[in-house]
Amino acid sequence: MRREELPTPCYLVSLPDLEKNLRLLKGIMDRTGCRILLAQKAFSMYSLYPLIGSYLSGTAASGLFEARLGAKEMGKENHIYSPAYKEEEFEEILSYCGHIVFNSFAQIEKYGKRVLDAGKSMGIRINPQCSTQEGHAVYDPCAPGSRLGVTRERFRPELLEGVEGIHFHTLCEQDADDLKTTLDAVEEKFGEYLYRMKWVNFGGGHHITRPGYNIGLLEECIRHIREKYRVTVYLEPGEAVALNAGVLLTKVLDTFSQDGGIAILDASAACHMPDVLEMPYRPPLAGSREAGEYPYTYRLAGPTCLAGDVIGTYSFDHPLSVGERLEFGDMAIYTMVKNNTFNGMCLPAIAVEREHGECEVVKAFGYEDFKMRL
Repeated sequence: MRREELPTPCYLVSLPDLEKNLRLLKGIMDRTGCRILLAQKAFSMYSLYPLIGSYLSGTAASGLFEARLGAKEMGKENHIYSPAYKEEEFEEILSYCGHIVFNSFAQIEKYGKRVLDAGKSMGIRINPQCSTQEGHAVYDPCAPGSRLGVTRERFRPELLEGVEGIHFHTLCEQDADDLKTTLDAVEEKFGEYLYRMKWVNFGGGHHITRPGYNIGLLEECIRHIREKYRVTVYLEPGEAVALNAGVLLTKVLDTFSQDGGIAILDASAACHMPDVLEMPYRPPLAGSREAGEYPYTYRLAGPTCLAGDVIGTYSFDHPLSVGERLEFGDMAIYTMVKNNTFNGMCLPAIAVEREHGECEVVKAFGYEDFKMRL
């Protein structure tokens, strides 16, 4: 079928666009010798794991279920980091993951021997206390009072026996200049311990596949750490893997005028694109412009009872009509992994689009998917 025949709402992932990102990431791996993992927290569409695994080194998990998914659906390198592990889950995590990263030395004291006895590689997450973003403390692992990673003051080198890796994750949708700033802080505070490591993980938040990203500087950073400390360098982007590779298809259910034009869609910001409210941000919409730029301006909103279920205000060159289909861009990442069934909303279908525009629904949802979560 073609995209105009797909049901709405529907997440549609473009395989050509996804492969474009994957080829770019594979090129960085080939040129620098680093290893790049898919951070599943951003994109866990496991039907595409065989394709992603043909380019990347493996997966990165934040908990047991992601660890299981990565192991069973991609089956390559599988790393995990969690702020704390649950005793009843740890043995299963060990069975799935080759690299286990701890958030504190207390967790190493509790679980470290079991990691070593299982023949797995153990790492510690650090906090270099170097913030490179402004205004979004909720996304800043180096913000004051952060619970993520060990600071230099709390670092315990006497407990590094058996620790093979250093992990840091401080970025969010940022360029390589911020990575360079972070690496300077990491080396200043933890450089003496990097010589004792086998690997260093740069974490995620690298907006590598965004147009204009400084790939040359990224590669310089990777080579510098590899050559100076004789370590394997890992990156675990999530967003960059599927950036601009998917859309959310929706249609207009109703339009009316109330302090300006309003259009109610069958897609919800609260349920289907939660980052619109959490970040917050205004997603791109095909055929639209900023409010007032075209003659017809609408506040686009979802059908739930939440007063703030608003996607944003957009203008069009024509009045919207009931049944008209709209297409929001960059909707592969942080959508399927974060959506919900608030108000009994149906989850969007998931589909793929192939090279010549042929589309296939991979998964559809219904009442039972709502009911089984309650």
